[in-house]
Amino acid sequence: MSESVESVKRQTNGGEPPEDRPAYDLIELLFFAYRDFVSDPDRILDEFGFGRAHHRVLHFVDRQPGLTIAELLDILKITKQSLNRVLKELIEKDFVTSSTGTSDRRQRHLETTPMGHELALRLSRLQTRRIMRALGGLEPEAKEVVSRYLLRLIDPDDRAHVERLVFSPTRE
Repeated sequence: MSESVESVKRQTNGGEPPEDRPAYDLIELLFFAYRDFVSDPDRILDEFGFGRAHHRVLHFVDRQPGLTIAELLDILKITKQSLNRVLKELIEKDFVTSSTGTSDRRQRHLETTPMGHELALRLSRLQTRRIMRALGGLEPEAKEVVSRYLLRLIDPDDRAHVERLVFSPTRE
């Protein structure tokens, strides 16, 4: 039997090596966990005519006052056009402010307004409650294990950047 025929047989009858088998259970659990993780914020964001892109922008701008547009683009990995549409709405509705940089006039620094901060905090608290319920009853080191697992899901070339961003000593 040729190697290509043998390969097809392994793939169709489940005879492939374990590392090549799709992890359907984990893929689907991640899908459903994410679906529910964003469902509560989605309902609140909808009241303002906002979506998930607005949530991400609001979250990172609130967590890092003075964040530049270039830094935000690097975090979100979206196009400048997509970010500009979302930012325009957040600024027009008074959730975010944009100011010119003092040392580099080409830079735009972003901050949440008091209303933007309150919305970001409300959404974070909702998601925190869901996370803490999920961790409840597990061993004390579960949060650390989950953090390490999630970090390892991130592309290796971006992992150190994300680690600095998330675990910076200047952040709460």
